Amino acid sequence: MMVVDLLIELLLMPLVAFLVGLVMVLWMRRLGARIQRRVGPPFLQPLYDVVKLFGKETQISHGVLHDIGIIMAMGGYIAAETLLPVPGMDGVAAYGGIITLTYLMMIPSLGLALGVGQCANPNGSIGISRALTAMLAYDVPFVIVVFGVAYHAGSANLIEIIDGQQQAGVAGWGLFEMPLLAIAGLITLQGSLGKQPFEVYVAPAEIATGPMVEMGGKYLGGLFVMQAFQFYTATVLYVSLFLGGGTNWIDLLLKSFLVLTIPVSVAYLFPRYRTEDLVRLLWKWPVMIGLLGVAFVV
Repeated sequence: MMVVDLLIELLLMPLVAFLVGLVMVLWMRRLGARIQRRVGPPFLQPLYDVVKLFGKETQISHGVLHDIGIIMAMGGYIAAETLLPVPGMDGVAAYGGIITLTYLMMIPSLGLALGVGQCANPNGSIGISRALTAMLAYDVPFVIVVFGVAYHAGSANLIEIIDGQQQAGVAGWGLFEMPLLAIAGLITLQGSLGKQPFEVYVAPAEIATGPMVEMGGKYLGGLFVMQAFQFYTATVLYVSLFLGGGTNWIDLLLKSFLVLTIPVSVAYLFPRYRTEDLVRLLWKWPVMIGLLGVAFVV
């Protein structure tokens, strides 16, 4: 019976992540519209977009690697969901840990690079080279933050990290016990989501949307789904590391949407940085703050 329960959880966790991620995409659009004094899209618009993109008849494939790259882009996050414990569902988080989760979160960018590289479009190649540079820029402080949290908790198991914070109460949240790591993690979150001012690899006015230039139909739909998973994974992980996780779904979702509001608001208020500015900023401030945070916990 335990095996059946585990299989059900492994199916439900990505499904819940996808649905919540779609609402997060809607929240990003609605918030951006409010900041820019617009009305914003209707409630079901993200779902309409997915159905429209996957329902298009004209599909152009640039080869097997093109298809595999999109599968990797979505599959990396789908696998990551099974390692991200949420109220009532732990999946395989007890066996994988935060280190495995960190590796899985790198797969989508590599898959995107693989798929776009098959297209041989110069705009796509420029965009994906910038995307990989951005990944290298934010992965360094991200690894520092994850190491600091794991060292402080004495465990790389996310379930134990969350339980430790919840048992200690609000005062035991990572935000209050490791404030420097929490700040570094928030800056890193901005970079990992690829929103302004770190949207250098999309740059629609400069390189014709970069990696998405050769994507249409189900391929662009796959990237849209990937973004929904990305929003959910990044914000829930931050809540798990620094805000005590979620004692229930309402608690988890309120914290996650609050965390998402910060980078989305920044994205609509600041312009895009150049590639060298992105690397310089992410290797300077979050790395420096993260190392200071590690020094305090060590």
